[in-house]
Amino acid sequence: MSNSKYILEVTNVSKNFGGLQAINQLSFKVENGLIFSIIGPNGAGKTTAINLITGIYPPTSGEIFFQGQNLSKKRPFQLAYMGIGRTFQNIQVFCHMTVRENIMVGLHTKSRCGFLKCLFYTPMVWNEEKRIREKTDTVLNFLDLKKKADARVDELPYGDQKRVEIARSLAMGPKLLLLDEPVAGLNLQETKEMAQAILKIKKMGVTVILVEHDMNLIMGISDTITVLNYGEKIAEGDAQTVRNNPKVIEAYLGKEF
Repeated sequence: MSNSKYILEVTNVSKNFGGLQAINQLSFKVENGLIFSIIGPNGAGKTTAINLITGIYPPTSGEIFFQGQNLSKKRPFQLAYMGIGRTFQNIQVFCHMTVRENIMVGLHTKSRCGFLKCLFYTPMVWNEEKRIREKTDTVLNFLDLKKKADARVDELPYGDQKRVEIARSLAMGPKLLLLDEPVAGLNLQETKEMAQAILKIKKMGVTVILVEHDMNLIMGISDTITVLNYGEKIAEGDAQTVRNNPKVIEAYLGKEF
């Protein structure tokens, strides 16, 4: 059983793609309610690690536990029902739907009405639709998207599209939220706003796993940082510890530094 202090435990996980070993004997623990960041040079295995946690890939070996439950044989939709949400390195939104509709999609895990009830539009369906719209409004307000609720997503700036994807994941009511490069392509002001949004999510009690190349963001908001290089963990600790680690400096800047 997992220690209740930790929401996620990754134990000796490896992932091979044919003859390529993308992840090698990776282990770490994520504490409840904190921001846990995974960093490393390009090709270090960061997104592969997220895909393993969220069930996109099964591990070649090792085990992953979420709140004491082994995730190794779980499918992505099952993990969503368990309370694991995520965003993607390349934005995955429904471009021809409105912001509100995109967020409502995220609430499908909370729906309890089956096909027949929806077909006959029973009072239970009406009440559930009302609840879903109220929850959607709450999420819109939380991420400052209320004024853009009825705009089509493909008409929004890139930074707003990123927030829509996060909003859809938040609508699920996740206990653990994995963000894959949430500030990639954003300008300085948008990056600051995204940092504040991530901190607000933490204050809600949601544990965040963050993969990002923006070191100012990582060092500014992370509680714990794990560093990967060639699929292996080379360092872990708070920002100061990681910043001064010789292996980390070498991985990013080369041995001469």
